[in-house]
Amino acid sequence: MSAPGAILRAPTARAWFDLAVERETDLLIDHANCEKKAASTALSLMFSYPEDFELAGRMSRLAREELRHFELVQQKMIEFGVPFRRLSPSRYAEGLRRALRRAEPGRRVDLLLCGALIEARSHERFTGLIERLRAPLAEFYASLAAAESRHAGLYLRLADKRGSDAAQRLEELAAIEAELATSPDREFRFHSGTPA
Repeated sequence: MSAPGAILRAPTARAWFDLAVERETDLLIDHANCEKKAASTALSLMFSYPEDFELAGRMSRLAREELRHFELVQQKMIEFGVPFRRLSPSRYAEGLRRALRRAEPGRRVDLLLCGALIEARSHERFTGLIERLRAPLAEFYASLAAAESRHAGLYLRLADKRGSDAAQRLEELAAIEAELATSPDREFRFHSGTPA
């Protein structure tokens, strides 16, 4: 299966990065939400597939790491004086969720592949933000970028071991992910599309 960074089928548009610099407060708030969702996804996989000891063990450790990242983002929000406010969810995760197969064992493979794609997109965006944002926030995102790539690789390996069709299915889901991450989008979120 592909390396984590190679699974994305389209790069993030420069316009998204330009807007992210202007709206770094919104970026930070949504990033906190993303870390919570990442931990929730890992826990959900543990509860959905408790008989899969390897998966449960890996997801347990991943959930703890994602929660630690959430705490670090909260600390940055406090440091920068950014109050929490609720944001509507992006269309990105919902679009990927709609593409999931409903029947097993395909659903488990799809959940893992979507996890890989989300983490790979996060890595790509963190990496692109490092050179554009002011120093304290840029350094913070640089400290998290490697973890996102590592998480994508973990999800890929787990999917590959659980489905003989994982590589083919990755191609199908990667095309959907690329469309969601690059098509015109009126909302700005960490995983939103190109600003409309």
